[in-house]
Amino acid sequence: MEYHEAVDFLFGLRRFRPKPGTESTARLLSHLGDPHESIEFVQIAGSNGKGSTARMVERTLREAGLSVGLYTSPHLTDVRERVRVDGRKIPRSAVTEYVEAVRDYVRARASDGESPTFFETMTGLALWQFGRQDVDVAVLEVGIGGKYDATSVVDPIASAVTSVTLEHTGIIGDTEEAIARDKAHVAPADASLVTGVTGSALEAVREVAGEVITVGATDGGDTGDASDDGATDDGEPVDVRVTYEGRTNHTEAAVSIEGAGLDLETRIPLPGRHQAENAGIAAVLAGQIGDVSEANLERGLRNAHWPGRFEVMGTDPLVILDGAHNPGACEQLAETLATYEYDDLIVVFGAMHDKDHREMVAALPIPDAVVATEPSLERAEEDAVLAEVFANAGVTDVRTNPSVPDALEAALAEVGPDDCVLVTGSLFAVAEARSRWSTVSVPKRIRNRDDARDALEGADVDAVDVDRAERSAIHRVVETNLQVSQANRLQEELLRLGGECVLTGGDRTDERVDAVLMGTLAQFTSLVETLESHSPGRGGVRSIARDLRESLEIGSSDPEVDPWYPWHDRTAVMGILNVTPDSFHDGGEYDSVDDAVARAEAMVDAGVDVIDVGGESTRPGAKPVPTAAEIDRVVPVVERLADLDVSIAIDTRKAAVADAALEAGGDVVNDVSGLDDPEMRFVVADHDAGLVVMHSIDTPVVPDRKVVYDDVVEDVIDQLSERILLAEKAGVDRDRIVVDPGIGFGKSARESFEMLGRLEEFRALDCPILVGHSHKSMFAHVGRDADDRLEATVAASALAADRGADIVRVHDVPENVAAVRTALAARNPERFAWD
Repeated sequence: MEYHEAVDFLFGLRRFRPKPGTESTARLLSHLGDPHESIEFVQIAGSNGKGSTARMVERTLREAGLSVGLYTSPHLTDVRERVRVDGRKIPRSAVTEYVEAVRDYVRARASDGESPTFFETMTGLALWQFGRQDVDVAVLEVGIGGKYDATSVVDPIASAVTSVTLEHTGIIGDTEEAIARDKAHVAPADASLVTGVTGSALEAVREVAGEVITVGATDGGDTGDASDDGATDDGEPVDVRVTYEGRTNHTEAAVSIEGAGLDLETRIPLPGRHQAENAGIAAVLAGQIGDVSEANLERGLRNAHWPGRFEVMGTDPLVILDGAHNPGACEQLAETLATYEYDDLIVVFGAMHDKDHREMVAALPIPDAVVATEPSLERAEEDAVLAEVFANAGVTDVRTNPSVPDALEAALAEVGPDDCVLVTGSLFAVAEARSRWSTVSVPKRIRNRDDARDALEGADVDAVDVDRAERSAIHRVVETNLQVSQANRLQEELLRLGGECVLTGGDRTDERVDAVLMGTLAQFTSLVETLESHSPGRGGVRSIARDLRESLEIGSSDPEVDPWYPWHDRTAVMGILNVTPDSFHDGGEYDSVDDAVARAEAMVDAGVDVIDVGGESTRPGAKPVPTAAEIDRVVPVVERLADLDVSIAIDTRKAAVADAALEAGGDVVNDVSGLDDPEMRFVVADHDAGLVVMHSIDTPVVPDRKVVYDDVVEDVIDQLSERILLAEKAGVDRDRIVVDPGIGFGKSARESFEMLGRLEEFRALDCPILVGHSHKSMFAHVGRDADDRLEATVAASALAADRGADIVRVHDVPENVAAVRTALAARNPERFAWD
């Protein structure tokens, strides 16, 4: 079975309507051998905030060292987002294996009129995967209600009901009290239910759940009731009070949590008082589950990024994506938006037909202009209907555009730098808008028909189309991910121009598909010009043109890089200077300041471009170095090197170390953890420094960690793209960001060599590329022992330079400088002066 066939099978189950009860899910799990029985579960219900809370709990438990599964819905762009283990999406291969295991069973049940629904089958997938991965705990976001939801097939050890509003009234109750009773059935048998519900709904929760722990939020600047212990702004007594201290920057807010044994202050990456309350609920749940320290809570909550939930994509103009999908969520959105300063507000609004549009619009601030739009799925309300709702609410400037990407582009085109564009109404609209920043078009290295076949099969193209298209692929090849309407338009245009475009197999109409585009550079140039000439409308093809221009560098120079950095026009050599006693290759050789300076000066004489100073080893089994000790190792060396005519990088995963080193004269932060320290991105932005973001599974490396990749290059690109976006949202300019694929960090030797061979594909990220391969264990694959890897390192440096690496990071500078210069001379003999 191919992956696209497995996904089509799952989506095909949407035709079955749910029936009350968990019996169907239980029978499905029984067919699989009840893989979930050894797992401990956390169940989170609520009208709003349950997904954000689930993410906060999951990230905090991971910070405490647990292996954690996370099951949420809906997804933004990829159904695999719903099922994660330790932050990583379920592999395509696992989805396919699962469907093969359940397909006959599901079909048999369907013939009896008892087929599991899409959500029930996806719940089965999540529990099956969590069991296979033997996670310590799994966090489940409830779909609808609680009592009859598929996730209630488990017996949770901790549970929460975040909030209650009037929603799904035809399914779980037509009053807030009835809805609260339904949701309260997620209560655990041996622990108190945690809830942010108030008033009569809280009393209804107590009727079902018995003992509860109540959580409430107050604003830090309030007086009166807000200053009373154990009370919220409206005087509601609570067990845990969360004080919302307001935003600390454009993407984060400060909160303090007190009660039920908690007393901590932290920041959260989700602004809004309601998110502060969610953080308080998450903190209580985490404490019920395991041994979670205050530091774990502070760092975990701050790292709980959740795309599409009041996500600030830019500040000039202010661009916000928020998936508010009911009146209560719109009211919370309006409250948070009121804390930002802007001139005009333009709202891009796309909602589902079964929502209360009038009350949603009434809850939002009155916009200066509206572009009503339609997400690409059958449930979407017509843009004309939504436009009429806004017009009836008194908005005079109301337009329609049936394409979410085009609606967003239209809004962005007319706003000034001090205005605000808000995309809201549903997570579906937000997902399509967010693709403007998240979609990556990957250029493929196609040398022969075998490469072409690999590229086509990797995108789940039907076998017939693979056979037909592989000859056409020995040109320029780009793989991307698009809405079906966009993909069909693109295919039509490229075929007309003489190129080729093949799509993921299957019959999906409301999900994104992979597309492989093939043609000459001239054909791609004509395609881009054609797409740019199209008037705005259904399909959003203008955004595709922009992506293709960037990935194929059509009509532009190489990716913009600050010319101050040595890699702006050539491959630079970064010399490793470990001022540690225990690094894997040269630990202890340069741990005195004088020895380190002498080593750096020798590197400069040999032609190094960047010196990378590191004070903590990331070798397998290395012990963490306290922050103060690392600063004491690194800063004196950086101060001595500041006058050298080279760039100085700081190899650290701690924001405090980076801050001290940049103050001492450093230029670039080389973060091998990929921004695991939540403060790091802000430190780099404040110093206007360079940033190397590496893909890493564990830092230090865990030798026996087994990571499953469907395609190691594409999976790493996917994960790095979100880390780049995270840095940009903090204010780090993209032209100062370098990506490191992380050779040897959570990759096998074969996977490391594959990344080296396909290095050009990382150009899709539109950032300079660093390769850190020096003396790595990958060279054992070609017969080189740990003390005999110089020649292999030098060969890989030459290969990396030839494949387009912007930086090679090495221990042995003279030999690798020679290798890089040789490769550059071969690519462009005019680069060097000749006698």
